[in-house]
Amino acid sequence: MLRQFFAYYRPHMRLFWLDFGSAVASGLLELAFPLAIAGFIDHLLPGGNWTLTLLAAVGLVVVYLINAGLMIVVTYWGHKLGINIETEMRSKAFAHLTKLSWGWFDRAETGKLVARVTRDLEEIGEVAHHGPEDLFIAIMTFAGAFGLMAWIHLPLALMTLVIVPVMVWLIAVYGGRMTQTWQAIYGRVGAFNVRLEESLGGIRVVQAFSNEPHERALFERDNSRYRETKLDAYRILAKLTALHYSGMRMVQVVVMVAGAGFVFNGTLSEGGFVGFLLLVNVFFRPLEKIAAVMETYPRGIAGFRRYTELLATEADITDAPDAIEAPRFRGEITFDKVSFTYDGARGVLHGVSLDIHPGETVALVGPSGAGKSSLMALLPRFYEPTGGEIRIDGVPIQKMTLASLRSQIGLVSQDVFLFGGTLRDNIAYGKLGATEEEILAAVAHAQLAPLVETLPEGLDTVVGERGVMLSGGQRQRVAIARVFLKNPPILLLDEATSALDRTTEREVQAALSRLAVGRTTLVIAHRLNTVRDADHIVVLEQGRVVERGSHDALIEAKAAYYELAS
Repeated sequence: MLRQFFAYYRPHMRLFWLDFGSAVASGLLELAFPLAIAGFIDHLLPGGNWTLTLLAAVGLVVVYLINAGLMIVVTYWGHKLGINIETEMRSKAFAHLTKLSWGWFDRAETGKLVARVTRDLEEIGEVAHHGPEDLFIAIMTFAGAFGLMAWIHLPLALMTLVIVPVMVWLIAVYGGRMTQTWQAIYGRVGAFNVRLEESLGGIRVVQAFSNEPHERALFERDNSRYRETKLDAYRILAKLTALHYSGMRMVQVVVMVAGAGFVFNGTLSEGGFVGFLLLVNVFFRPLEKIAAVMETYPRGIAGFRRYTELLATEADITDAPDAIEAPRFRGEITFDKVSFTYDGARGVLHGVSLDIHPGETVALVGPSGAGKSSLMALLPRFYEPTGGEIRIDGVPIQKMTLASLRSQIGLVSQDVFLFGGTLRDNIAYGKLGATEEEILAAVAHAQLAPLVETLPEGLDTVVGERGVMLSGGQRQRVAIARVFLKNPPILLLDEATSALDRTTEREVQAALSRLAVGRTTLVIAHRLNTVRDADHIVVLEQGRVVERGSHDALIEAKAAYYELAS
């Protein structure tokens, strides 16, 4: 894990060495200060020379100013290093998330994912800044201070050293507990975010059923669990801080009394005694620093562990090593004995075979749970079939790159997702960089022009989160305009009008009919009157094809389709 972590420093080595070098120089100047005080007391004060005293004071001020400049470098540029690494990790995490399949997101919780790319990585950024420099400076300061203390008075230095093993043991034991506790805290934060996202995202349902007290109770439960777990972390930190502080102060008292004895018997000068006491503070500072950052390091370690776990999640749908860029599709689609299951246990599709010719419109009908949407989702490889093969223009879809496959398939579903930006942005999502003329043409084809004319800012009107400012029919038209702009040779319509009233359905259906012209189209519909003009109608039951043919032929057969139409 450490190798993985330090690999993120490579692009920022100049910044790292600037921060690291400044921190080391600042630590060395801190070591020099006690010696300067000892010399001041032992040599300048007895001599009574004001000139030398003032020169020494000026020199000390210069050293302080230099150290102040080094601290600015460490504080700003060091944090810049951490922020750069944090930003790079966040980009990598988001890029990885966009590669994962629908199946993975079916099981994931958005609130926990948000926590991983926000809160977790903020803590990692802090560790990336402080980690290496704090460790090195702690060792350097510790060794340097002990060396100077031994030079001033060896017996007193050895007495001071006795406390170190105890402090190291305390830090190791309590540090491990802190890491475990912060991992639990991150889990609570994820649950907390999930509850918050679901409650606020579904606020209309909450208020419609007057379930605000229920949601508040659920939120309070998660909030209370988060509070208790966080208090556990600070309970451990409080014990460590108290033990650490008590141990160091006891040693300081012993050193002060013993040092006074050495001064009395003449083996230690007054200046050496004062300098030694100051060095004791410098000697213990690394331990104090390590104890202080015990609140930060476990967070970063826990966060980085969760980050690496996310990156280690392999996308189950990827380009094959020999995948090709698909040419422009003619639109011939073949489902060859296709089977599919979501969880490996319950079969959704069982040996489905279909041949669809270029330009045909094929309707998939059947009761809920028959496998219609699952069959359609296999074509763009949102999921992988567990058996059989799907081909477009005779080429297995697994042999095509995902980008070239999906760029030629347009999808309009019942649940239209709109982003919280403007109407223009949502339409242009079908073709990033589309011209104004192309967007206006898509608006006209999708029968959105009357809506645009009534909006206060036209296409630049903000539609709200998930398009909440638009009606269901208007959102459907935006989705249709988006696909018009994409202009794919294959079109998938997944119950695109089932949630609309009759009048709106007719308007949207007219737009869909224009969209389907010249394209191979797969349609899922519960209202059979919307697919009666399809070239072929395929009836699915329990994941199997039980009937196929034209509307009139299937009605005349008086079988499964006839029962659905009755």
